Amino acid sequence: MKRLLTDIVLRSAEPPSSGRLELSDTRCVGLAFRVTSNGNRSWSFRFRDPVTNKTSRMGLGNYPDVSLGQAREKAEAMRKSVAAGSNPVEAKRQAREDATTKTFEALTDRYLQEYAYRFKRSAKADEANLRRHVLPKWGKRPYQSIQRRDVIELLEGLLAQGLTGQTNRVQSLVSKVFSFALDNDLISHHPCLRLKKRAPENAKTRVLTYGEIRLFWSSVVNPPLTRRTGLGLRLALLTGLRISAIAGLRRDELHSLDDPEQACLVIPPERMKQSAVGPQRSFLVPLSPLALETVQSILATVGDDELFLFPSPRRVNGRVPIEGHAFSVALDRLGKEITAQKDKSQVHAKWAEDPPTPHDLRRTLATRLGSYGVRDEDVSAVLDHTVKGVTRRHYNLYDRQREKREALDLWSANLQTLLTSKAEIIAFKRAG
Repeated sequence: MKRLLTDIVLRSAEPPSSGRLELSDTRCVGLAFRVTSNGNRSWSFRFRDPVTNKTSRMGLGNYPDVSLGQAREKAEAMRKSVAAGSNPVEAKRQAREDATTKTFEALTDRYLQEYAYRFKRSAKADEANLRRHVLPKWGKRPYQSIQRRDVIELLEGLLAQGLTGQTNRVQSLVSKVFSFALDNDLISHHPCLRLKKRAPENAKTRVLTYGEIRLFWSSVVNPPLTRRTGLGLRLALLTGLRISAIAGLRRDELHSLDDPEQACLVIPPERMKQSAVGPQRSFLVPLSPLALETVQSILATVGDDELFLFPSPRRVNGRVPIEGHAFSVALDRLGKEITAQKDKSQVHAKWAEDPPTPHDLRRTLATRLGSYGVRDEDVSAVLDHTVKGVTRRHYNLYDRQREKREALDLWSANLQTLLTSKAEIIAFKRAG
């Protein structure tokens, strides 16, 4: 039934005994007023889909919550939308879908699954940083709405909390997420483009002194650390392996332990920090005499049914390794123990002032090898640093196994001399 709708007409419309009564507004094309048998009064807008030409209906709310004037305004806006080729029902459905699929949280889920966990060994760290520092701020926001000023505000907030080192890592991570979105045609602008780092970058230079190496070696296998954890940290110093690679060591990665000249670790590419481009290679780590002795000592602490050399205490049968962070916590605990001893020697004072991290063990090895005259390319090979250049990456696949063994054997011999000598100044052997 068509009528010029007024508030008097709307209020006086009697509910039918069954079904519903519908009044079409003669003043606003497509606007309809419904009264059901139970007395419910509501608005709707009727239109023809501009593509299919089928009749459709869009609810506009209940009367009197939505007044006659408001209903006419909504209906007029929808009429213009239909005239422009849009279907209001489909637009509303798409908006509901976008509310969940076009949020920054949804974007980060795609980034983690389609890029980070596929190509990056640091994917877990990416996820942790996103959940800790970014998603609480942006999780429910449409990612297309995030502007440069939002990124700056986020980073300045981290700086205000004193998280100087974390700020640049979060900036780099957020930039990677938006680069992923740009590459996948999800956004048309990059809010981090050419954005300068908000915090100063200070290159780490911590290297253990000879006295600290002695202190580390003697203390790390004693309480409060477990012997197995201490041996793992010793192995990090002996091999230069990243602590995450140490944490995940498996029995089947140990080779030729009965032959000192061939003993080695072979770590599969998925456990090594490698570029997403170029061939993915396993990494061979020759075991020097001290490293071989350390590995055998670790095996003596591992049960026969345990797959990993450092199994997680939270899982049974050694089927899950510990996280690399557990070694960081252990070394920090050792530092607190050394500080608590209140030894006034220079070595203890240095350790207390600047407690080393597991990565500092890796830097110590590299620095000492350099001081012995080991060539930079051989030090890089020991550290498994990414090589540059098409020839080296794709064609020259020589892994410098001989040079790595010579370098690590030299480190082992010098370390053995340091640990057994009581002299403060050691005349170390040099390469060549």
